[in-house]
Amino acid sequence: MADQTPDYRSTLNLPDTPFPMRGDLPKREPGWVQEWEDKGLYKKLRDARCGAPKFVLHDGPPYANGQIHIGHAVNKVLKDMIVKARQLKGLDAVYVPGWDCHGLPIENAIEKLHGRNLPRDEVQAKSRAFAAEQIAGQMADFKRLGVLGEWDHPYKTMDFGNEANEIRALKRIMERGFVYRGLKPVYWCFDCGSSLAEFEIEYADKKSTTLDVAFECAEPAKLAAAFGLAALDQPAFAVIWTTTAWTIPANQALNLNPELDYALVKTERGTLLLAASLVEKCLERYALSGEVLATTQGKNLGLINFKHPLYDVDPGYARLSPVYLADYATADDGTGLVHSSPAYGVDDFNSCIAHGLAYDDILNPVQGNGTYAPDFPLFGGLHIWKAVPVVIEALRDAGRLLATHDITHSYPHCWRHKTPVIYRAAAQWFVRMDEGEGVFTKDKASQTLRQLALAAIEETSFYPENGKARLRDMIAGRPDWCISRQRNWGVPLPFFIHKDSGELHPRTMELMDTAAALVEQGGVEAWSKAAAESLIGEDAPHYTKSTDILDVWFDSGTTHFHVLRNSHLDQSTFPADLYLEGHDQHRGWFHSSLLTACAMDDRAPYKGLLTHGFTVDGQGRKMSKSVGNVVAPQTISEKMGAEIIRLWCASTDYSGDLGIDDKILARVVDGYRRIRNTLRFLLANTSDFNPATDAVPAEQLLEIDRYALSRAAQLQDTILAHYEKYEFHPVVAKLQVYCSEDLGAFYLDVLKDRLYTTAPKSLARRSAQTALWQITHAMLRWMAPFLSFTAEEAWKLFGQSESIFLETYWDLGGTDTALLAKWEQIRGARELVNKEIEAVRSAGQVGASLQANVTLSVPSGSELLAALQSLGADLKFVFITSAVQLQEGAELAAQVSPATAAKCERCWHYSDDVGANPAHPTLCGRCDSNLHGAGESRVFA
Repeated sequence: MADQTPDYRSTLNLPDTPFPMRGDLPKREPGWVQEWEDKGLYKKLRDARCGAPKFVLHDGPPYANGQIHIGHAVNKVLKDMIVKARQLKGLDAVYVPGWDCHGLPIENAIEKLHGRNLPRDEVQAKSRAFAAEQIAGQMADFKRLGVLGEWDHPYKTMDFGNEANEIRALKRIMERGFVYRGLKPVYWCFDCGSSLAEFEIEYADKKSTTLDVAFECAEPAKLAAAFGLAALDQPAFAVIWTTTAWTIPANQALNLNPELDYALVKTERGTLLLAASLVEKCLERYALSGEVLATTQGKNLGLINFKHPLYDVDPGYARLSPVYLADYATADDGTGLVHSSPAYGVDDFNSCIAHGLAYDDILNPVQGNGTYAPDFPLFGGLHIWKAVPVVIEALRDAGRLLATHDITHSYPHCWRHKTPVIYRAAAQWFVRMDEGEGVFTKDKASQTLRQLALAAIEETSFYPENGKARLRDMIAGRPDWCISRQRNWGVPLPFFIHKDSGELHPRTMELMDTAAALVEQGGVEAWSKAAAESLIGEDAPHYTKSTDILDVWFDSGTTHFHVLRNSHLDQSTFPADLYLEGHDQHRGWFHSSLLTACAMDDRAPYKGLLTHGFTVDGQGRKMSKSVGNVVAPQTISEKMGAEIIRLWCASTDYSGDLGIDDKILARVVDGYRRIRNTLRFLLANTSDFNPATDAVPAEQLLEIDRYALSRAAQLQDTILAHYEKYEFHPVVAKLQVYCSEDLGAFYLDVLKDRLYTTAPKSLARRSAQTALWQITHAMLRWMAPFLSFTAEEAWKLFGQSESIFLETYWDLGGTDTALLAKWEQIRGARELVNKEIEAVRSAGQVGASLQANVTLSVPSGSELLAALQSLGADLKFVFITSAVQLQEGAELAAQVSPATAAKCERCWHYSDDVGANPAHPTLCGRCDSNLHGAGESRVFA
């Protein structure tokens, strides 16, 4: 006889969804990117928020050179997450990506590809084409990361309009009195062949040779008198200590501190002038014995002349070095005396100028390539680093070297080339930080630029807050900003300088307007090609057309003007809501943007500044090809998916360094799977739910469903508060806990019986689905900023609109604090019961929890007892056991015993009424009712 046993499995409401368990991200993500582009999603987002308040995150432009690295990925993903979170808030959250296009790295690339000494217009044309190629490659990689933005119309600092408006920004800063031309020592890189800004300097260890050098006194009688002595009976020498032997040939003065005590010390090498507190150390270093003849304060030694140490070696050095009094000479180390080469040190320069040395008399033999001028005595044509041992030998031969040692010390290096730089005096254009007269001032600012910038910092929000002190300290102590560079590829300083006086042409302001108009039509190339005669007519023979370009930090630092208020005026606001970059940009883009905006508008160009750390490996080491720990975003996208980069970025505290390696990424993948599996459960159990016809009114929902919605609302409040402060890693952590604990280990676990076993259209099932449908709406929006591909994939199956990003955060109806408190107590009791069941299961007495009967003792009169009693017969569904018996006791305790009743074939509960209906001998009463009768009644769970 054929088996007539019914297939009760087919009567269950088993979950079903086309949303796959495996994301298959590397294969499927490019399709989403292409679809967003084909459908013009970014434009639709703008249309959807037309008229809403704007939120503008202004993009700090990456440099248009080379493939993006993991640091770029972090930066762009963070920006994208913030913009998407603000979009979901209902704001018109625009994102215009940008690129920094001028500057030395591109010019260097052109030199490597096409050779040096190309004509200026050819360098410019090839640089422009090269930058465009680089931008195309980087843009494709940024899109691949799921970043939404105005990719069809990004900003580029090399766009003609931006180049022109940069000139206009310079004009405005000049009108306000902040720009001047001066001969000053500035950082100079021989590899760049140009001056550098403070922003372009980093410090690294350098090996140098220290020298103690003797300068013979040219006025021994004056020196003796200053110490109260009648005369000196042997030659006297001022001894200096330096780490820059190459500056000795250009020495023009000595500096002593007016408040320090100095001693005359008689030795076998002559009478030495040293700081009194350093005599013992110095004599030990020179291997000399000595007798202190007298002491006096430095202020008594001013203007006494000493001979250059090579005075008797070559007529080119037959000059005197007077003593100038200066506070920067200290007795911290060395000898307490400082030798002064004003072309190669800011303090030296200022001291010499203050004491009357004329600009034209400053010796500046070091050329832009690092070599001494060919006609420079003794050392002509030598590169300064190679000249060090030659200078030392010359001093030794002259009898003027007392000691020399090698040391390793922190020294300024070029940010780009990683090579040592020097201070070198050059005629440059500067933005003035403090009081002084600028050129062509007509609308002088009411305060100094330093005062304006420090005040603007106080009005700015910082994320994290310690960025405020960092930027404030940098502004407080920074020197004037050298904005001119001696290169080809950049925005010109469109000046004509009189060949004799060095003054700007009297029509400079008008000529800047002309230059801007030229550049707006034909780019910086148009200015380069314009003949002086066509611009200044008959004055042309008397003027030199400047070939300097603006510092590239001026390019990006004025984007608040030439982008936010010009090229992308309709998409932007000034000031921007947020600037976001790595913390190194306190000395870079944040810094230059602050100075230019304050110079133009008396305020910062941003309301908030957010900084993130650098990427490091799992051991905290910097990414390095030589170490072999570089993690490329392209590789991760190909192997795991860009979604994993996004989730890693979101789950890491970006306020510090961001660690990444294979192990870290493996943990991220596990976290992704947990979220995806939860989402799949939600989608599968709402696949037959039509909210228009099936949704249950809030007041009719079962109590646990109302609790679940209240808990989701509570979490949403927390998540949105984090998003408001641009915090993502707490959101990811709380979402993962929510998926695993609140949903997976509790609510969804409890819900399965009701979802699967009750009648498909019953109130009990539709109540559960109503809650799940709302939770899914909320959760997709929570995760959309960082799990953009996955949220969009799910939305295609779940949502009604074209994209999740067109939505706003879901209204969950607020929180019921009393309900939350009640169910937190119930969950606590459930955890206790689960532990006891697990202990009995480990002993082999029961299998699944449904095989257990539980007796739960609860303290008399407690809130917990009332909460548990209120659930009535539904309590067993919360504990997922076949029976629960409550009793009052002294403390909370649970006893577990194996169920003795029969097992229902359909719901697997153990129940005394299995077989009560002879027509269905393997079913319990509630399954029989759910299938053939009125259906069971659920109130709480």
